[in-house]
Amino acid sequence: MLTLWVSAPSHASVDVSICYNYGCVTETAVRYSDTALVSWQRQLAAASSAAEERSILAEVVGGMYREAGKQSPIFADRGGNYADDGVYGRMDCIDHANSTTRLLGILEARGALRFHKLMPPVRRTTGVLFQHFGAVLEEIAPPPQPVAPALIPDHVPTLLALCDCAEVLNDVPVPPVAATGSPGAQFAVDTWFYDHGTPAVILPLAEWLDGEGPNVQ
Repeated sequence: MLTLWVSAPSHASVDVSICYNYGCVTETAVRYSDTALVSWQRQLAAASSAAEERSILAEVVGGMYREAGKQSPIFADRGGNYADDGVYGRMDCIDHANSTTRLLGILEARGALRFHKLMPPVRRTTGVLFQHFGAVLEEIAPPPQPVAPALIPDHVPTLLALCDCAEVLNDVPVPPVAATGSPGAQFAVDTWFYDHGTPAVILPLAEWLDGEGPNVQ
C-alpha cells in the first residue's frame, strides 16, 4: 500500500521520508532547506500555463532527488529495476511513486503549484504480471490574473460627446483572454525510468496507463 508522509510547515526547512531498496522497505528522512525550496518555488513561479508548469516541474523534481541523494543512498539508483540490481539505495516504482508523491506534496503545501493539485498514486498493469506505480497531478483552473484596463483612444470620448455614435466603441481594444488549459486533465509524474536525479517523465495519465513512456525494465 502506498503511503504519504510529509512534514511541511510553510516557509521553513522540511523533512520528508524517502523510500528505497524496493517496496519502500527502507526509508530515510531527508531535509530540504528553506533556501533550496524557495529556489524551486521561484522556478515554478515563472510558469504562465499548466503545460509550462509541468515542464519546469520535471526539472524541479529531478533537483529534489539530487538533493535527497546527498543525504541518503538513493544516489546509487539507476533507471528501471535491473541496472542497479542488489545495490543498496536502489529504487523500484513503488519507492519512486511514494517518494515523488511526497516531494510534490511539499511543493503543493508551500503554494508552489498554481496550475495543478496532487492526487493519490496510481497503478497500471501491462501483460499478465507486470505492475507499475506512479505519482499523479491533476490540472486545475489557472489562478485569476489581473486584467489591465483597456487603453481607450483619445478620440473615443470626444466623438461620443459630439454624437450618439455607438460604433465608435468598436475602436476600444478588447483585452486578450488568457488560455485556460485543460482543468481536470490528469498527468503521471514518473521518476523511475531514468538514473537518479534525471528530470521526471510527465505524461497524460491515459497514455501512461496504456503503457506509454520510455522502454525500460
